[in-house]
Amino acid sequence: MNATRLALHHAPLLHSLYTAAPGYFALLGSRVPSLTEVERDVEFALLDPRRRLELLHDDDGQLVGSLDCKHDYPQPGDLTINLLLIREDRQSQRLGEQAIRHLEARVPKGTTRILASVLGDNPRGARFWERLGYTFALDARPVMTWYAKAVGVPAPAAKRAVHSVSAD
Repeated sequence: MNATRLALHHAPLLHSLYTAAPGYFALLGSRVPSLTEVERDVEFALLDPRRRLELLHDDDGQLVGSLDCKHDYPQPGDLTINLLLIREDRQSQRLGEQAIRHLEARVPKGTTRILASVLGDNPRGARFWERLGYTFALDARPVMTWYAKAVGVPAPAAKRAVHSVSAD
């Protein structure tokens, strides 16, 4: 798995990934965003120095997904995965697992836990995080549930409460 930091000129590639994963947006009850909306979202994300957007490529160099993370959010030492998206035609090939293992191997210094949310009623998403060693952390249903995994510290740190998480 290879990750490339996303820049504004990559917005059409991100948009192509979104159109290749309409089921994700259907799960949210929304439509796939337009290219203009994706460009605006990327512009906004790039203004936040704690946020990192990446394009994910398989070992053959094919674009297979994207990863959106934010460091020191919601608390110092947290790395929050806002979105891990794999193209629908490449799902169930362990690419999501590869992407997360790649992320875990290169977390920013000072990271003590990784948080991941599962949006809506998505048992498949919950099983994905549990299979990777993440544990249930917070129930914010019907919108989402949160999973956490300690990084570089004893496991009790993963049980810190996720207080207020806003979409910013």
